[in-house]
Amino acid sequence: MAQTETIPVEDARALLRRSFAMRAEAYAHIFDVLREEFGAERALELVMRATRRMGEKMGAAFEEYGPRDLAGLKNAFLSGIIEGEALFSPEVVVCDDARLEIYFHRCPLKEAWVASGRSDEDVEMLCRMAGAIDGGLFTRAGFTFCGDTWKPGENGCCRLKVLPGAAT
Repeated sequence: MAQTETIPVEDARALLRRSFAMRAEAYAHIFDVLREEFGAERALELVMRATRRMGEKMGAAFEEYGPRDLAGLKNAFLSGIIEGEALFSPEVVVCDDARLEIYFHRCPLKEAWVASGRSDEDVEMLCRMAGAIDGGLFTRAGFTFCGDTWKPGENGCCRLKVLPGAAT
């Protein structure tokens, strides 16, 4: 039988942050290469398409809540974010029958881009690129998504805004 090792929570969080930083770096390098080849707008479009597809795949796990169970969606979505409170500091701004809005005060991807010295313009584009995952996820789950990603001069990071979807 294999012996398992327990590591302190802070060490696990540090490993998770490193994992997010590596993901952020991969996104940034992919974006840079595509931007050099095709220009910023086309690069952004292509990578957003890819991250949206990732979200669509993830969204299948939330289809049981669509198109109207925003409270169920909120609980399942937030409980599925590993170390979500520590890494994202989510604030549920509103959750009722008409709208779910979650404001992320932090984002380990954005923090990694800022720490690597990316310009505000790059961070804004990278946030849009990574944020496309949310559109794919919530739309696939059967909801209407109309969130916003970070822009220069703003605090925090993304604002996820989810509305009920069309009746099936």
